[in-house]
Amino acid sequence: MVPRALTALTVLCFSRFAMADPNDLVMSRLATRIVGSTGQLESVVAENLEFRALASQLGVVLAPHLMTPADTLGFAGFELDVSASQTTIDSKQPYWRVLAGSPDPSGTSRVAHGAGVLRTIGLFAHKGLWLPAPSFELGAGAVHLVDSTTWAAQAYAKLAIHEGYHDLAIPSIAIRAAVSRMMNQRELDLTIGSLDVTLSKHVGIGGTWRLDPFVGWDLLVIVPRSELIDATPNIDPLHPGDEMDASNDFVFPDQAVIYRNRILVGAKLQYDVVQLTVEAQVALAGSSADGRAGTSEPCQPSSATTRCEAKDTAGAQTTLSLSAGFNF
Repeated sequence: MVPRALTALTVLCFSRFAMADPNDLVMSRLATRIVGSTGQLESVVAENLEFRALASQLGVVLAPHLMTPADTLGFAGFELDVSASQTTIDSKQPYWRVLAGSPDPSGTSRVAHGAGVLRTIGLFAHKGLWLPAPSFELGAGAVHLVDSTTWAAQAYAKLAIHEGYHDLAIPSIAIRAAVSRMMNQRELDLTIGSLDVTLSKHVGIGGTWRLDPFVGWDLLVIVPRSELIDATPNIDPLHPGDEMDASNDFVFPDQAVIYRNRILVGAKLQYDVVQLTVEAQVALAGSSADGRAGTSEPCQPSSATTRCEAKDTAGAQTTLSLSAGFNF
């Protein structure tokens, strides 16, 4: 009886892990299937236009968030915080049919493929340093895309060009470089780099509260790479008669780097060692293009060729973030 119970529990656990969460990605849906006169699937063509827009919007969702004023923590400072964010997406666009929970996997009904926002939660640690330069700060952490198995590891380095001098009418200024690396999605590699410039001003309240409003500009550099994708995941190529199914596997051609600009505003409120930070970001619409040698033909939706130029059609996105933690 006990072995049977253990076997049933094992099967249940592995079945749960094999199930896709609603916000996991099914990249095989972004492909045009070429069917012959006999009704047999002859080839599968990756849809570069849709792939580029998807990577652009998902890159904004998983991009590093600033969530700090220009002032560093000081060489002895340390901060630990948790964060929550939500970012808008164009969920009615056909490329979002890759979401496992989409009610329209074919993308033909023009309905929303999910909620209009994707949410993330994260945990971060920040440390002020004296080296390699004064007014230097490092941070690292991870964020989880809610309702998915996706995680993103993130890290940043910040250098305050000017900080302190709070009695003067001059803002603190800092530059920061950051990177975010998506994990746990086997069909897509996504790396997002960012470079931002931040201005902030410290305001003391009653000698006990500290308020640091900040504004900034951020350049996102999104690098999407495709892994081998099974176009017919429901067919087992080891099954007799289906041996040729593996020939329908495909990859998206490497895309040129995607650039997105973000404008952000926020404020950090601190009392003793407790801090609360709010931030709003606007990522401007994408416009970069992926050029292909030997052609200037623009890619069309559901294109039957990869020899075309895919322009980033991702619309503008907004992100609202909140973090809370302890500053020692």
